[in-house]
Amino acid sequence: MKGRSKLSEEEGKELLKVARETIQNVLLKKQGEGKGRGTAISPRFSEKRGTFVTLTIKGRLRGCIGHITPQEPLIEGVRANAIQAAFRDPRFKPLSRDEFDKMRIEVSILTEPQPLPYSGADDLKKTLRPGTDGVIIKKSYQQATFLPQVWEQLPDSESFLSHLCMKAGLEGDAWMHEKLQVFTYQVQAFEEE
Repeated sequence: MKGRSKLSEEEGKELLKVARETIQNVLLKKQGEGKGRGTAISPRFSEKRGTFVTLTIKGRLRGCIGHITPQEPLIEGVRANAIQAAFRDPRFKPLSRDEFDKMRIEVSILTEPQPLPYSGADDLKKTLRPGTDGVIIKKSYQQATFLPQVWEQLPDSESFLSHLCMKAGLEGDAWMHEKLQVFTYQVQAFEEE
């Protein structure tokens, strides 16, 4: 990750615990913020960072919501996005109690997006780093992003960019013939075992 230093594995595990407890608290209608029980909260959790929370069940997407740009302290972003991914992702019904024990959580910490200059479709394909870069495309009010993890399902640049354009509501080949604003960022991801 460029810019700020990476979080430790221990800090990542704590964020996963916070995400799981936050979702559990909503499911069980408990009071509380999902704070780790008896563990030290890292001072780095108060840094403003972009975050995503992704939920999967048996390897299939079950919810994914996040903030690309920093909007709140890291720990608050994880809590808010855990709730959004579990209960407010418009692609899915709210998570049920039955699904809770089956789900796996991944927390992604993002670097600040940077503009990616390019001179055309071929240059854009060559400039992107599959598996490393998260990508944002923008045209007027239409925009979409894919985390770097999406390269696992769409490993070639053409498919990746075509699906990203469609996600933004553009034609799948818009990246080939339209001048889009493109930004890249990197992610440090922590996943439950």
